[in-house]
Amino acid sequence: MKKFTLLLVLLMSVFSFAQNTGSVSGKLTDKEYNNEPLAFANVLIKGTTHGTTSDMDGSYRLDNLEVGSYTLIFSFVGYETQEIAIEVLAGKITEVNVVMAASAASLDEVVITTVKTRENETALLLEQKKATVIKESIGAERLSKIGVSNAANATTKISGVTKSEGSGAIYIRGLGDRYLSTTMNGLPIPSDDVENKNINLSLFSTNIIQNVGISKTYSTSSYADQSSGNVDVVSKEYTKKGFSVGLGSGYNTNVVGLDGNFKRSIITEDVTLGFHKKKYAVVDLITRQGWDPLTKNGTGNYNISLSGGKKFDVFGKELAITIAGTHSIVHQYQEGVFRSYRSNILDNEFTDTELFTTNINSTGYVNFRLKLNNDNKIKISSLSVINSSDNVYEQGRNGLGYVFDQDPQEDGAFVRDQNYKQTVLLVNQINGEHSLTENNTLKWAAGYNYVWAQEPNRIRNEANILDENTVQYAHVGDFQQRKSSQNIEDTEYNAFIKDEISFGNPDDDEILPYKLHVGANIRQKDRVFSSLFIGVRARDIQVPSVDMFSQTFTESGFENGLVLRERDPDRYDADLNIISGFANLDFGINKRFSGNVGVRFERDELNVIWDVANYVGRVGSISKSYSEIYPSANGKYQLNEKQALRFAASFTQTLPEFKELAPFEYVSPTGRVTRGDPSLEKSDVFNLDLKWEFFPETSELISATTFYKQIKNPINLAQTRGSSGIFQYSNTGEEANVFGLEFETRLSLLENEDEESLLNFNTNITKMWFNQDLLEEYQYNGQTDSELQGASDFIVNGSLGYNNQKEKEFIATLTGNYSSDKIFALGSPEDFANSAVLYNDEIIEKGFFTMDLVMSKQLTDKLLLKFVGRNLLNPEIEQTQLIRDINTSEVTNATVSSYKKGSLLSLSLKYTF
Repeated sequence: MKKFTLLLVLLMSVFSFAQNTGSVSGKLTDKEYNNEPLAFANVLIKGTTHGTTSDMDGSYRLDNLEVGSYTLIFSFVGYETQEIAIEVLAGKITEVNVVMAASAASLDEVVITTVKTRENETALLLEQKKATVIKESIGAERLSKIGVSNAANATTKISGVTKSEGSGAIYIRGLGDRYLSTTMNGLPIPSDDVENKNINLSLFSTNIIQNVGISKTYSTSSYADQSSGNVDVVSKEYTKKGFSVGLGSGYNTNVVGLDGNFKRSIITEDVTLGFHKKKYAVVDLITRQGWDPLTKNGTGNYNISLSGGKKFDVFGKELAITIAGTHSIVHQYQEGVFRSYRSNILDNEFTDTELFTTNINSTGYVNFRLKLNNDNKIKISSLSVINSSDNVYEQGRNGLGYVFDQDPQEDGAFVRDQNYKQTVLLVNQINGEHSLTENNTLKWAAGYNYVWAQEPNRIRNEANILDENTVQYAHVGDFQQRKSSQNIEDTEYNAFIKDEISFGNPDDDEILPYKLHVGANIRQKDRVFSSLFIGVRARDIQVPSVDMFSQTFTESGFENGLVLRERDPDRYDADLNIISGFANLDFGINKRFSGNVGVRFERDELNVIWDVANYVGRVGSISKSYSEIYPSANGKYQLNEKQALRFAASFTQTLPEFKELAPFEYVSPTGRVTRGDPSLEKSDVFNLDLKWEFFPETSELISATTFYKQIKNPINLAQTRGSSGIFQYSNTGEEANVFGLEFETRLSLLENEDEESLLNFNTNITKMWFNQDLLEEYQYNGQTDSELQGASDFIVNGSLGYNNQKEKEFIATLTGNYSSDKIFALGSPEDFANSAVLYNDEIIEKGFFTMDLVMSKQLTDKLLLKFVGRNLLNPEIEQTQLIRDINTSEVTNATVSSYKKGSLLSLSLKYTF
C-alpha cells in the first residue's frame, strides 16, 4: 500500500514551462433561457480558421495564442453574431464572457452542427468520428425514440450485440458475460446475481442514462479483463433547468385474462412496498408459513418517473444538481415445455411449464457538479436500485410430467418452485478534473459499491399426481420438499488517477500533436455468500391436490411421519484485488494519421474459500495470482474529411469469476444445476480490428469492420459427465478463434425544405465464424471441435424512423432484431469408451426475430404522449438438442425448452414544468 501511495504522489507531480504565449477563456450564456449556459456555440478568431466550440457548461478556451490583438467571433444558429476585440498577454489568461441573444431571423452562415448534450445522436457520432479508439454509443435521445426502457435493451441496438432471452446476459461479438466488463462513468460496478459476472443492465432505467457506450477495442487505461468489450453507462448530468414527471400503464398480452388467477408466492405475505422482512428463521418457516401460492388481481403494468435539475451559486461557485427517480411494476406470464436428456435417454419431460413473475423496481439517482472555476471541476454521483422479483414456477399440473427413476413413480411428476429475489444496489462515485496548466490535465475518480442480493425464502415441492384426487410427495432424497435462503453481500472500492500532458510543436491550428496519459487503477472486491437448505422427508405421505401442500407441513405432521432434515449452510468467501499502472500516448503524425499506443502492467489476485455440501470434505480454498503486461495500439488514417480507416490490436484476459470457481451447486426452477470449477484458469486473448468509417452528413454514418480474436484456454458452459446432469464452466479447449464482419448504416432517406430528416434508416449487420478445439473429456461421437458457447454467427439490428419536424413533433420508430442460433451449453461424453453412443449433445438456443414500435406526439409545449409496443411478433424462445436413438441410431432434433414472453403494450404521458 505504501508503494501505491507513493505512486499516486508521483503521478500528481506535473511539469510546466514558460513560453511567450497566452490564452483566452470564458463562458457563453443564453439570454433567451435565463442566462443558462449555451453549449456548442462557435468561437472563431477572425481572419483565421482557428477556433473552438463551447462545452456543456458554455465554457470555451483557446490556448497557445501568440501575444497580440485579436477579434473573436461568437456565433450560434438563430442568434446574433458578436465580434469582440481582445488583447492576449504573455503567460496570462484573458477572460471574455458573452451573453448571446436571439436574432430576428436565422443566421445565413456556415456553422458546425452542434447539440446541447451528449444524449444526442449527432453529438455521439461526432465524438465517435474524432476518437482515436473504436467506440460506439447510443444516447438518451435515440433510446427515447425507439422505446428502450433500460441499459440492457440499449446495448442490443449497437452492432454486434445481442441479449440472451434465456439468461438476460449480454453478448458482444458472440462473447458472453465472462468476456466483457461493465462500468458506470468509467468505474467498475459489481454484479447483483451470483450467476453473472456483470450487473443486470435492466436495473438501469433510461431515466438516469445520458448514453450507453461500448468500446469493442482495448485501451490500456482500462482493466485488462475485457476481451469482447466494455459497456460504460454514462449517468445523467445537469443540462438545463426544469422538472418533469411521467406516468405510464400497460399490459403484457400473455397476462390478459389472468386477473384473479395470476399466482404470487406465499413469500409475498412478508413483503411491504417491495421490501421483504423476514419474520422467522428458515427452519421455523417450515411450519409457521404456508407452502401454497396465492393469487392476485390487478395484473397491469405501471410506472412513474421524476427528473429535474437546477443550478445554484454557492459562495461564488457554480453547483448543478440533477435528480431522477423511477418506480415500476411489471407482470409477466410464460407457458411452455421443458425436457432434459442424459446419454440420449429422456431424463424428464414437462409439457405444461408455467412461470408467473412480478417485478418491482425502484431507482433513485442524484448528481452534484461543482465548478470551482474553469480549471477545476468535481462531480459526485449516487445511484440506488431496489429490485424485487416474485416468481412462481410450476410444471406437471396436467398430470403428464415424467422424471426418470423417481419414487413413488416416474409418471405424473409435478414440480413447484416459489422464489422471491430482492436486490439492493448502491453505487457512489466522485470524479475530479483539474487543468493544472494549459497543457496538463489531471483526472481522478473513486467509487464505493455495495450489493445485497438475497433469496430470503425459496420454497420447492416435488410430487407425483397418482390420480385426480391423490398426490404423493416424491422421495429420492430428503430435500425434494424444502425451504431455503441465499444471501450475497458484495463490497467494492475502486479508484483511478490519470495525468494527461500535451506536448510537441503545434500544427497550423495550434494543436499539440502528442498527449501522454499516465496513471494507475486499484480495485478491491469482496464477496460473502451463504445458502441454507432445510428439507422435509415426506415419504409415502399423500394429499388430495397439488394446491393443498400446506396442510401437510404442520407440527402435527411431524408427529405422523414427517422428518426434518437440516444440514450446515453452504458458504464461500471470495476477494479480488487488482493494482495496475499504465501509460499510453495519443499522437498525430500529421492531419491524416493519428492514433494511440500504450502499455499496462496489472496484477490480479483471486482468493476463494468454501464450505459446501457437494464438495468432498466440504472445505477447500484456492488462490490465483496473475501479473502480466498488456499492450495496445490504435491507429486512425483520415482518408478525407468524411472518411477514415481505423486499426486496433491488443492483448487482454478473461479472469474466472467467483461463482465459476466456487464448487457451489445452484438449482434453477426447472431443475438444471450449475456449479463452479476450482481448477478453472484465466483465458488470454489477442484482439485485432480494422474499420472503415464514412460520415456522409453530420448525422449519417456508413461503416464496415473486420475483426479477429484468438482465445487461449477458452471458458465455456458445458454439461458434465455423470448421472447428475450438472452444467459447469470449464476450460474446454486449448484455443478458440473468432473472425467477424460488421456493417452499419445511419442514413436520412427523406428531408424537408430545411434539410431536416423526415425519414431515417439505421441498420447494423454482423456475421461471425467461430471455432474451438475440444479437450478429450469434451469429445464425443467423433466431434473434436465446436463453436463458442453463447455465440450467434449472424446478427441484424435495424430501425426505420419518421419525424414530422413540426413544432408539435410526431415521431414513429419501427425497430427489429434478429440473432441466429447459439450454443446454450456444450455437449460431453458420458463414458469415454462408448462416447459414440453415451453422450449428451450440445444444447442450441434457436434464433428468432423481434420487432418493436414506438410512437410519440407532442400534444403541447409541455405534454408528451407516447405509445410503446414491444416484442410485437412474440416469437417462440426455443432450445433444442440432437438426440440419437440408442436402438435405431436415428437422430432427431428434440425441443428441450420452449416458451413465449408475450407482447408488451403501454401508453404514457410526460409533463415538463
